[in-house]
Amino acid sequence: MLPLYTLTIFASAYLLFLVQPLAAKVLLPVLGGTPAVWNTAMVFFQLALLAGYAYAHAIVTFLGVRRAALLHVPVALGAMLLLPISSDVAAPPTGHTAPAVWLIATLAAMVGGPFFVLASTSSLLQRWFAASGHRAGDDPYWLYAASNVGSLLALLSYPLVVEPGLSLSQQSTSWSLAYAAFAALMSGCALAIAFRTRAPGAETPRHADATTPRAPVEVPTPWRTRLRWIALAAIPSSLMLGVTQHITTDIAAV
Repeated sequence: MLPLYTLTIFASAYLLFLVQPLAAKVLLPVLGGTPAVWNTAMVFFQLALLAGYAYAHAIVTFLGVRRAALLHVPVALGAMLLLPISSDVAAPPTGHTAPAVWLIATLAAMVGGPFFVLASTSSLLQRWFAASGHRAGDDPYWLYAASNVGSLLALLSYPLVVEPGLSLSQQSTSWSLAYAAFAALMSGCALAIAFRTRAPGAETPRHADATTPRAPVEVPTPWRTRLRWIALAAIPSSLMLGVTQHITTDIAAV
């Protein structure tokens, strides 16, 4: 189980960060190379990331681990129907369409489904592993390290290896095939936890019967602390957007 979960979460993070510059570059010529393409694309990707987190939290909270895992298999596989990545999914913007609105809608149609699945992976796999009964399940957060490695590797490999070595069509095809392999891995993780005999709290959705055994009640995090976390998370996000906007304004956006 450990190699499967590690490989899956690594692959999800790698593909998640690799598709962002790929999708933006596919759409850049359509909008004339304006630097606002990147910032608008990042708004979409950050919203889709939050949607993936919310989905992961909701299905486990309301369905329990096993039912959530079974639900997620068709979601992960179904996202492949939206591939390969291509700007042909939407008509070019007209004079009556706001470019930012068109770009967000096109990204949603082009990569929204697969990106949404990838965004939910880290949270889901950590929760599933914690409920697996594995001897290391009490501390699943080491999986976050595998996710970080995949993210950083994608950020480094795209400008240094992928972009110089492959055409856009080759990048799209390769990414789509890699997503199919990831979907198979993710389905394996889901089925492994869904049919595992020992999964503490796996069948304890929020609306379970009063006689159903429940996990220990956790003390809720104060809203003041939550707001502080949100404010701290906004700092690196704002810095990244500001720096990349400055770079793409002063240097050719390509």
